[in-house]
Amino acid sequence: MGRLQLCVVWVLILALPGFLAGAASLPQQVADLVEKNDVEGIRALGPAVLPELARLYETGTEDRKITIAGTWYQLGWRSEQAERVLLRDAHSLNPTLRVSVQYALGRVSGDPEVVATLVDIMRHDPNPYFRDKAACALAYDQLHLSEAQKVALFERLIDALSDPEPQVQVIANQALVILTGQRKGFHYLAPPEQKRKSIEAWKKWLAEYRANL
Repeated sequence: MGRLQLCVVWVLILALPGFLAGAASLPQQVADLVEKNDVEGIRALGPAVLPELARLYETGTEDRKITIAGTWYQLGWRSEQAERVLLRDAHSLNPTLRVSVQYALGRVSGDPEVVATLVDIMRHDPNPYFRDKAACALAYDQLHLSEAQKVALFERLIDALSDPEPQVQVIANQALVILTGQRKGFHYLAPPEQKRKSIEAWKKWLAEYRANL
């Protein structure tokens, strides 16, 4: 082996521990970036950080969970790990965490369970504040739905127009208008016959939309 080759080998050997230390420091890098709420720094590391974010969320305080949920919201990256840990807090007693979770869920997953969870909150949660925020999440944050899944969401929202709770009727209609750009004359204070006609108009529109997929 020539002197130049030998020098190159020794340079590589001497550099290896530093390289390995850098590779092993990813969890610490992610933790530091989460602590600083540096979303763009996390984004620069790429999707490989997602499992570590899920681990930090799962083992963190509620404040850390809120920060990481906000990070997932801004990243908009699909992550089964994120969906799994977020769903556990979908009914958290911490209102800030709960809303952060509701907003983040659709931005990490297109799983039908996410839509089902949010629709259930929108229709059945005893707190009108959480019902409203679930509707907002359905209207604005379902990034990863297929066309068929969008149809299923529209169907659920149209069904909610007949909910006995007036607020649910209002927020379901608002979500439909935001998602579809359609207005079918629905108003929660309208006479029953007018509401029925509006709902039928929504159903007819949905049937045509589905047929054109």
